Amino acid sequence: MIRSRPLSIMTVCILSALMIVPIVDVYGHGLGLDAIKSVDVNGKKITITTEIIPMDFTENKEKKIIIRSIDSQTNQNTNNTTFLIGLYHEGKMIFRNYFFAANGIINIKVNPTISNNTTITGEKDNLLGAWYETDSKPIELAGPVFSSGGLYHFEIEIRTIDKPTNIVENLETHVTDITIPTVQKFDKKDKNGSVVTFGVKSYYDKISNFDYDSNANIVSFEMPFDWSEQNILHVPVVHEEVHFPKKFGDFFVPSYTGKVNGIDLFKSSITIDDYSDENERIIHFILSQDNLKFLKQAQQKIGVDKSENMKFTLEAGYNIVFPMVAMTKNEEIQVDLSWDPTIIEPGKNTKFIFTFRNAKTGETIRNTSYDFIIVQNEKQIYKKSGNAQVGGDYADYKFSEEQSGHTKIRFEKLRGTDMSTEFGLMVVPEFGSIVFVTFTVAMSSILIIRRNSTIFRI
Repeated sequence: MIRSRPLSIMTVCILSALMIVPIVDVYGHGLGLDAIKSVDVNGKKITITTEIIPMDFTENKEKKIIIRSIDSQTNQNTNNTTFLIGLYHEGKMIFRNYFFAANGIINIKVNPTISNNTTITGEKDNLLGAWYETDSKPIELAGPVFSSGGLYHFEIEIRTIDKPTNIVENLETHVTDITIPTVQKFDKKDKNGSVVTFGVKSYYDKISNFDYDSNANIVSFEMPFDWSEQNILHVPVVHEEVHFPKKFGDFFVPSYTGKVNGIDLFKSSITIDDYSDENERIIHFILSQDNLKFLKQAQQKIGVDKSENMKFTLEAGYNIVFPMVAMTKNEEIQVDLSWDPTIIEPGKNTKFIFTFRNAKTGETIRNTSYDFIIVQNEKQIYKKSGNAQVGGDYADYKFSEEQSGHTKIRFEKLRGTDMSTEFGLMVVPEFGSIVFVTFTVAMSSILIIRRNSTIFRI
């Protein structure tokens, strides 16, 4: 008889709440675009947006900074607007200059160079010496700009509006932040002395002090962060990814616990992704604005209220979380999947239990038609077509001793459309069954099993 370690089961309602916002929509704060709404300028309500094109500066495309000023009441660009714009990166000023836009839009072409000097070219007006573009002469910024990723900090003041000579009184500085994702690699040794390459992709700022403690099985790293209330109110989400090879068995475990500055994170803040990369597991840290507020309060309670960074820790765990969750690629339908018994054994019936949900709200979707398909070696070994009238249904299947290896659980033709998603598990009859779940968007788990007093883990 095969037994597992005790399982930790997360209720459906909690998982539904977690999945209301899928990972693909919460990459990071100011990723490519940031905006400030309802700015009061001479009695007008103005929205200021900053944008970097392209979002990933490793692409071989023309690079631009675009600043817009929009009248919130008319939804039209403001006229004859002069901006004072300061751009900062890693605590250093890249430039701080005046820019004029007759149509409320500043376009700055960026030419990254190896020179340490930053230069701006274009036309200048006579009032404030503001740069402006003409049909024949654009505004161009050259220098060591966007040569590395991380957080780019804009400080913006509006100095004129409506007329070129209409000077704005009572100046306020408005802040936007744009992130260019960074990918950093780190070679660390496991407990046997072998080198393992970890990666961290940050959608906020560059990370430092990466470490892997092979004895405790903990990954840690740090990232600059301003814990002021003003900044937290400006940050919708902080998103960090930890990558490592799937073949690294020591850290390839069913679950993880995470901390920031010693404070335990909610389970919903840590998700596992085995679908996005064939060779790597990705662990996502997703910290919403509410999470950040909670962390700030928790730090204040323990007397740590002046931290200028985030120290992330990720510790290996062995709890299994049901249900498993996957989404269709258009993020319209979420599928929750569990099975009973939790240990899939050849020759014994397994009941697969599934629920269809609205991926945005987490509510069950009634009258959902579907095809439930089990695939091995790219061949269909079982199919059930049905209609989940109350939003959930089940399918029974008994694996034979010969049916081993990577197995996919597919859901196709959802609600009579081409929407589909899938889960994966590994059936290894000679060891019982090792369950290895992968899926489209967010989570996965592995089942640790025991047979003849031997623990097996993948």
